Amino acid sequence: MSHRRPLPHLPLLALAVVLSLGAVAAAADTAPAGRPGDERVVLQTNHGTMTLRLFPDEAPRTVANFKRLVAAGFYDGKPFYRVVAGHVIQAGDGGENDQPTVPLEAGGHPHVEGAVGLARDSDPDSGSTEFYICLAPRPHLDGRYAVFGQLDQGYDVLREIGAVPVDEKWVGDDNQVAFHQPKERVIIERAWIEAAGAAGDGDGDAPGDDAQGGGR
Repeated sequence: MSHRRPLPHLPLLALAVVLSLGAVAAAADTAPAGRPGDERVVLQTNHGTMTLRLFPDEAPRTVANFKRLVAAGFYDGKPFYRVVAGHVIQAGDGGENDQPTVPLEAGGHPHVEGAVGLARDSDPDSGSTEFYICLAPRPHLDGRYAVFGQLDQGYDVLREIGAVPVDEKWVGDDNQVAFHQPKERVIIERAWIEAAGAAGDGDGDAPGDDAQGGGR
């Protein structure tokens, strides 16, 4: 089973990159403000709604691939199956699909709270469908994974998901990769692309390797 961490796109039992786990306090910075014309993706979950602002200028292939999957309904009904407190929440199907991969587009956006990245396995160009959202700053992931968006609305939802009870699961050669799974399913009920200029009022206070794991 391929699980990507923000890891990446790693097979659940073959995660190649070890993610650092320390619980980190949530940042108190402000999420980057949206720009006129920015395109967003809305994730309606069973814990509330989150809106992601995308970075097509910085990660064009990654963003195009993500939008293609969203438009096709790929994420509808998919779970956030990995939740590691102080690290990331990760969504997708564990890489169990025949979707194409995209080359690594590691740009200049840092892994701050709310950063949205493409998970992958040990191959830098193995990212595909798995994505993660950072629960706290994870600077050790900078330059190793593609940050292709930033949470724009719904920090309260992100933090609620990040605090759900989990069953601790450790994978990898030395069982050093945290792949903690929520005790109750956290589901993306529906995902859609929001037209530029259609963003509503933000909800939640903006603060500031993995399965296809997103970072350790």
